[in-house]
Amino acid sequence: MQTRAIKSRWKKVLLASAAVIVGATLWYASSLTQRVRVEERAKVKVWSEAILQRSSLVAYTEVLFKELEADERKKADRLADAYRIIDNPPSGMDLTFVTDYLWSNTTVPVLIYDDSGTKLYDINLDPTISNYDSLRTKMSSRFDPIYFEEVGQTVYYDESVRLRELKTAMAELISSFVSETILNSASVPVIMTDATKEVVLNSKGIPQTVLDAPQTLRDRLSKMSAANEPIKVNIPNEGSRFIFFEDSVVLTSMQYYPIIQLILIAAFLLTAYLVFSSSKRAEQNRVWVGMAKETAHQLGTPISSLMAWVDLLKDAKEVDQTMLVEMDKDVKRLHTVTDRFSKIGSQPKLEPGDLGLSVQHTLGYMRPRISKKVALNLFGVEEGQEMIIALFNPALFSWVLENLIRNAVDAMEGVGVINVVVSQSGDDVVIDIEDSGKGISRSDMRDVFSPGFTTKNRGWGLGLSLVKRIVEDYHGGRITLLKSEVGVGTTFRIKLSA
Repeated sequence: MQTRAIKSRWKKVLLASAAVIVGATLWYASSLTQRVRVEERAKVKVWSEAILQRSSLVAYTEVLFKELEADERKKADRLADAYRIIDNPPSGMDLTFVTDYLWSNTTVPVLIYDDSGTKLYDINLDPTISNYDSLRTKMSSRFDPIYFEEVGQTVYYDESVRLRELKTAMAELISSFVSETILNSASVPVIMTDATKEVVLNSKGIPQTVLDAPQTLRDRLSKMSAANEPIKVNIPNEGSRFIFFEDSVVLTSMQYYPIIQLILIAAFLLTAYLVFSSSKRAEQNRVWVGMAKETAHQLGTPISSLMAWVDLLKDAKEVDQTMLVEMDKDVKRLHTVTDRFSKIGSQPKLEPGDLGLSVQHTLGYMRPRISKKVALNLFGVEEGQEMIIALFNPALFSWVLENLIRNAVDAMEGVGVINVVVSQSGDDVVIDIEDSGKGISRSDMRDVFSPGFTTKNRGWGLGLSLVKRIVEDYHGGRITLLKSEVGVGTTFRIKLSA
């Protein structure tokens, strides 16, 4: 009992240590996750503020570009006015300034054709252009050409080269802004949508399967919106855009990492425990079987000798024959015990038989061998009653009853009542062994069948463990502690297949 108490105490210490380790692991992982979350939030905040600042810069740049565009358009209009003045100059006007203005043009593209369709002059055109007729058509579609009737020439002009460069630069700036917004998103998943928040324009860190499924996409956007307020930016000439973002994959994974780690450790420890426990149990079984068979072998010779001596004593006239009958019973019981031990470790042969009669014989043997102050009663088995048939091994099952009865006698300290009730319930035969002993405490109930458990000052704690093995492993039955109350008594129940 002391050994078991020490073992129980060690179990509690180990469980407490495991709880401390698990708690410390979860706390540290949670603390680490929280620090990473704070750092990522700070990065995301800087990133979102940078988006807003760059958005403002793009908007300001757009205003400047519009002003430059207006100036460049005015230049084209003034150039056209200069050509018109030359075509029809006011009387007495000095055209020196006008011609100087025309020759100083370095940005507005100009084409001059005669009436026969021959190109006479060009300026500020892309040197790679070869199809001037096509260019002339495009120019006339944007600005009305100026016709000089006296010389039969037509002047075509377009928006300035600088204006086109400004538009290209503006488009590249917007494209760069969108690309960098997505690429430099602080490692967090990002989705950029249009003003309706339904059409995805760009994304990062989002599986394509999510983007292709409308309902899944809506759910994801709703989740991201709940986690962080979407950033609204205005793109010149394109309208509003919304940027949705959420915690990074690393941060999300870190939240579940401790749990996964503990599950894997627990699975490993459980597997190791089962393997070592199975190995230990197999080794114990081999020792138990070897010890049982050696005991049976050692008992065989003296039992044979005792049986011969009893036969000789029967022929002697001076010996009390009543005593010889009881001696003969004990010798036969020793033979039965030897047979029981020899069957340990091998599957016994189970045969259908009258279980009630077997129980009756076992109790008949036990009555004269226990205290006379203990009443051993049998119920459910009466003279003339139908046989209670069950599948069992008489030698081993008798051992079960003997162990339970001896435990009950010890629990009652030699004074009390033991009731054995045999009944049939459907396809099962039920045997209840009830005593009026000191009972079993609630804390010990779950350990009564464990090897080594005992409440006696002297004992190995193997009796009930052996009973459980014989009933469940060898007979395929079931034994349970049906009820027990301290100071009132205990009832064990055995179920066997009929």
